[in-house]
Amino acid sequence: MTAVLSLFFWLVIIPFCIGLIPANFISAGKRSPGFTILAGYFVMWALYEVITIPAVLWVQYHNFRVASVWFMAAAVICAVCGILLWYRNGKKGNPGLLWGCGKTGDDKCVTFEERIRTMSWEVRIEWLLFLVILGFQLYQAAACTSFDGDDAYYVTESLLAQEAGVMYRILPYTGGSTGLDVRHVLAVFPMWIAFVATGSGIHATIVSHLIMPLLLILLTYLLYFQIGRVLFSDKPVNYPAFMIVMGLFQIFGNVSIYTNETFFLTRTWQGKSVAGSLVIPAFFWLLLLIYDGREKEKRADAGLWLLLVCVNMTAGICSSIAVFLVSILMALAAFALMIAERDFKVLIRLGAVCIPNLVYMGIYVVMAYSYLLH
Repeated sequence: MTAVLSLFFWLVIIPFCIGLIPANFISAGKRSPGFTILAGYFVMWALYEVITIPAVLWVQYHNFRVASVWFMAAAVICAVCGILLWYRNGKKGNPGLLWGCGKTGDDKCVTFEERIRTMSWEVRIEWLLFLVILGFQLYQAAACTSFDGDDAYYVTESLLAQEAGVMYRILPYTGGSTGLDVRHVLAVFPMWIAFVATGSGIHATIVSHLIMPLLLILLTYLLYFQIGRVLFSDKPVNYPAFMIVMGLFQIFGNVSIYTNETFFLTRTWQGKSVAGSLVIPAFFWLLLLIYDGREKEKRADAGLWLLLVCVNMTAGICSSIAVFLVSILMALAAFALMIAERDFKVLIRLGAVCIPNLVYMGIYVVMAYSYLLH
């Protein structure tokens, strides 16, 4: 029971409360519980990167324990700040979390009960079909977990951090001491898994192969739902059909071992899978929210820009190459949006969002150069 409560605290309560920070700085129409939990995870992962990478580089002994203490304190402080912001906005009479809204994002907000009550039988059947698809994937992820050769490195690194209290200081293949591995040392997603395992008292292998697939699959489909809300804001009845199509893509996308769908369902706990399944789609989701042609007056939503920065930073804890890919995507999107919007400032805004990526790549280059010198 203690393990379940700990998982609920660190995987639900803390991310949700942290997500209230960006949620309090966006327009009311986008302020849904789904947005809040997703925002909380991206902010939390960005916070983990800021705290953990310096500990990996500059703390030699017990760096995992040092990083865990600092992250725990920072996460709780951010969660409290989110609650206080939400309370302050409520005292001012501003709307809280809203389930869904109409085309303009403000003029037609409805409650969850209202949406269910007005839903047609056809839409209900479609949602039921999607839930069957989702349930099948969750069952397969839990009952038929797969083991990948990369687990010998990633999962073992999580276990070493949990058991020995150090990050990337022990070679997982032999158990001997080792120097920092330039290729993996900045991608600290396995260390976050170790943090969850340590906080809950569950073995890191179980967290990787059981808890993480259930969590990350749900988060991915929640993100797809948020994307669907933007794409089909005029026709909410298309939401379930969109979700069914996305679910079928995931099930039947295993046409090779390299597809994103294969990684999503068979290597869910690995950082590169998170980068492909969550980080890159979140990048498009936020650009759709910010540059929605029908809501030009709301592009100053500070919460969305903060979240876009955090998504870029999350790419860094997943995979070093993901930082490069997201930066390239951002550059291409900035160029296309500059032409579409006829506004040169788009390049400046989206370029500023990539500053953490430049810092990350700078650290990587310095480490690689030092490694070559030695």
